[in-house]
Formats: sequence, structure tokens, C-alpha cells
Amino acid sequence: MADEKKISEFSESQLSRSDDEGQEITWTEEEEKALVRRVDFLVMPLLILGFFALQLDRGNIGNALTDFFLRDVGITQFQFNVGQQLLSAGIVLLEGWTSGMDRGPDRCLHSKRGWGRILQLAYYLAGFIPAGLFTITRWYKRDETSTRFSAYFIGNMLAGACSGLIAYGILHMRGIGGLAGWQWLFLIEGLFTILVGILFIMLFPRSSGTPVSLLGFRYFSEREAQILQQRVLRDDPTKFQPRRNVSWAEAKSTFTNWRLLPHILLTLTCLAPATTMGSYAPSLVVSFGFDRLKSNAMVSIGAWCLIIGNLLWGFIADKTGRRGPMVFLGIFILWGLTLGNRLLVDSTNGNLRFGVLTAGIAFQATFHAVHGSWLALNAKTAGERSITMALFIMSANLSGIIGSQLFQATDAPLYTTGWTVILVLVSLGVVMSIAANVQYWVLNRVQRRVGEDKYHY
Repeated sequence: MADEKKISEFSESQLSRSDDEGQEITWTEEEEKALVRRVDFLVMPLLILGFFALQLDRGNIGNALTDFFLRDVGITQFQFNVGQQLLSAGIVLLEGWTSGMDRGPDRCLHSKRGWGRILQLAYYLAGFIPAGLFTITRWYKRDETSTRFSAYFIGNMLAGACSGLIAYGILHMRGIGGLAGWQWLFLIEGLFTILVGILFIMLFPRSSGTPVSLLGFRYFSEREAQILQQRVLRDDPTKFQPRRNVSWAEAKSTFTNWRLLPHILLTLTCLAPATTMGSYAPSLVVSFGFDRLKSNAMVSIGAWCLIIGNLLWGFIADKTGRRGPMVFLGIFILWGLTLGNRLLVDSTNGNLRFGVLTAGIAFQATFHAVHGSWLALNAKTAGERSITMALFIMSANLSGIIGSQLFQATDAPLYTTGWTVILVLVSLGVVMSIAANVQYWVLNRVQRRVGEDKYHY
């Protein structure tokens, strides 16, 4: 509490400094809206593009499976699942480290020193998502974050929507240059990621207070930079942190925050099926009786629908100011569709099974971005917010470890046991989403009696 009070006092002194000097910063509503639009068209596209490239590389393995990847490499389905788990585990292990500094993606990318190139890449993969979320909270006010978090996750979902279409074309290159189709897939998409990484480093502004890129491009004038920074700080003074390192008190406060438990559990249980579908949805479509390569393009239908749902959830959450109920609604719809997929396991109607599977993919993560903004809004300091975002993404990657083993070769091709486990996991997620909402409702009733700040839900 003492540390939080110190930050608050320091923030207010920063906000009032212009008054002491007789140079108070003022601006019109129209001027602020124009600046926010410029941020939307400058900062957000770069973050989305980076997320898109990241997820395109991480998600193309599911498409590779339809091009005889297991046979060509000489591994079993179990070994493939373990490899997917190791990817998620590596990111989780590095996530805590990247959260230890109060920084955005620009600093995260520029601070690599003395490590091998492979570890540098792992560091980038581990830190980009939570650092991107944290950076958004620095550029936008509280009632703007859910929409921007949802926009940020478009990069992730757009990769899922495009990967099948891209794979459908690239996998036809099997035999060219003596390479398999999946080898061309990894090569072309890997080169694209390198180019995007270079572009991101060169163009992304350092901060709202110093909106200058590594190449020296200044995107906003001095006055505009002051407005961008002050409007966010006046909305939430806790977003200012006078030091770079997260304090031990903030770390301890976050890791002992029992209110995070239902959030972590619902992330673990509800995102695990998304990992399973990312790897096996094209193969499932093949088992429904559809063409091997066309299945990759068909799976993208649900992914495109997910983008629309994701944006809709973020927009409604910001307009209504209710993140918790929107998270519950998204998970409840996912539960209903998961139940449908489980009941249709033995059905011979391939078209019906494809339709329900597509609907399930369309709602597999509509709640996720809103859930992240919900967590960010309830963090008390910038340091807590940084660590909370890291824990949020760590939970998502831990769910990947779970999801990677839900479909086993002995359960193929119907995956009856796998779908049953998925239904149980999502059911637990529904319970946890209710618990998260109820805890804030109860705590707010207590807070009103003592006149303290309320929690967001």
C-alpha cells in the first residue's frame, strides 16, 4: 500500500506540474479524438502485424499435418504432441522473465544482449504478446482498452483465418526443388516473419511520451505527445511508474492476489481446446469426408467468423462497461457448441459435423481479448499490470500444453475421449467465469461500505 501511495502521489505531482508553471495543457474533445484515430492507424496496425506474423509461424503446423508431415519426418502423433507442448512450455518459462521490466514491445525487442540467436527468438516470442497488451494500456484510456485489445488479437485470429488459405496454395508446391509442401510452407512464412520483425523494430514508436521510431521518424509533435500522455494519466494515474523495474512489493502483491485464480483457471480450461483445433481441425475435416488440401481452406471459415465475433465482443464491452458478463457469455456459447460437437461424434453427416465444428471455431476465443482488458483494468499499479498481463499470456500458453495432448492416435478418427475431455474443460471454464463475476460483485458491495475504489466487472 505504501508503494502504491507513493506512485499515486508522484503521478499527481506530474499532472499538476504544468499548473505550477502556469502552462497547463488543455485540448478540445475534437483534438483528442483526432489524435486517438492517428494512434489507431499507427500503433495498432504495427502491433497487429507483429502478432499476425508470430501466430502464422506458430499455427502452421496444423496445416503441415495434412501434407504427410508425420510420415516425412518419421515421428508418431504422440511425439508431435510432445513437440507442441515443448513450444508452449518454452514460452511459459520465459514469460515471467519478460514481465520483470516495465516496457513495451520496442524496449523488449531492443534489450536483447549477450544471448544466442535462438534464445533471442524465444525471448521475442515469449514477450511480444503481454508487452503488446501492456503497451496498449499506455496509449489508451480505460474505456478504450477492450476494443483495442480485441483489435490486437485480430493479428492472432487473422493468422488462423489466412493460414488455411495460404497453406492450400503453398502445399501444392510439393516436389518443387525437391522439397515437400510443408517445407515450402515453413520456409516462405518464416521469411515473411523475419521481414515483419525488421519492419516492426524500425517503425514502432518508443512510447506515447517519445513517439519516435528507431529510424528517427517522429509521429507526433511535442504538444500532441503531451496530450497523448496526459489524457491517459488523468484517466488512470496508476499507469505512470517512475522506475523501470517492477518492485518486489508489486510482484508479491500480484502473485498472492487470490482474485486472479478464477481468471487463470478459466483461461487454462477454455483456451486448451483452441490449441487442439489449431493442430487437428484440418484433419478432422478430412475425416468428415472432404478433400485433404481443401480442408485447410475450409477450416478458415470459422476463423474469419471469429474475427468478427472478437471485435463485436470488445466493442460491446467498452460501450456497456461490462467485461465480466461478456466473458461469461462468450464461454457459455462455446460450451453449447462444444456439447454439440461431442454429441455428433458418431454422426455420419459430414456436412452437419463441419457446420458445428465451424461454429465452435468461430466462438472458441471471442471472450479472450475482453478477458485480458478486464484483468488489466483491475490491476492497481503499472507494475502489477505488467505482471498480470504476463500471467494472463502464461496461462494461455499453459493451456496449449494441455490442448496438445487431448487428441491421441488411439482415439482417432472420432476422438470420442478427446471431445469428452474438451467438454469437461469448457464446463469448468463456465463455472470459473461465474466465480470471477461473483467475486467482484461481492467485493464491490464491501468496498461501497468503506468508501474505497470499486473493482471493474
